[in-house]
Amino acid sequence: MSSLVQSGTLKKMAAQENAFSAMEESGQYLTFLQRGEMFAIGILGIKEIIEYANLTTVPLMPKFISGVINIRGAVVPVIDLSARFGRETAVPTRRSCIVIIETVNDNEKMDIGIIVDSVSEVLEILPTDIEPAPRFGTNIRADFISGMGKVNDDFVIILDISRVLSVNEMSSLASVGGEPVLDINLVE
Repeated sequence: MSSLVQSGTLKKMAAQENAFSAMEESGQYLTFLQRGEMFAIGILGIKEIIEYANLTTVPLMPKFISGVINIRGAVVPVIDLSARFGRETAVPTRRSCIVIIETVNDNEKMDIGIIVDSVSEVLEILPTDIEPAPRFGTNIRADFISGMGKVNDDFVIILDISRVLSVNEMSSLASVGGEPVLDINLVE
């Protein structure tokens, strides 16, 4: 019986990975600034970009969950990307935006918003212009990075949004008081 459960779990994980691989295969990425660094995420999972507005806070949530917003009658959790990276909580400015991303968790689609300092542009980054993620030397967890995109003479950090917005991991962090637990096995 446990092998069937494991098999089902593996199939779900494979489906999630395939969905996010399809995003990266398109070669188009939304670029944005977060604390002075340029990041990119595949555009296929992005539903919309909205102006930052007041959020409804939810008690006893980890510091990286800023609150929820109402989008056409649906409650959408909003993640402070800066806090999710283990940095100080972002201070919204008039250029701050919320990027609404459709994620897949246990074969169920879910919208999650991320707060970014400002949205830059959509870029096409060819697979030949993407270098492997560095194993060290970045200001965020290595498993959050899927690669480094070469754009002109600069690098853009391409996020593995499925890991950044892992509902299972965020739920486990919330259950232990919101503080990240360092697991050296996460970094390859």
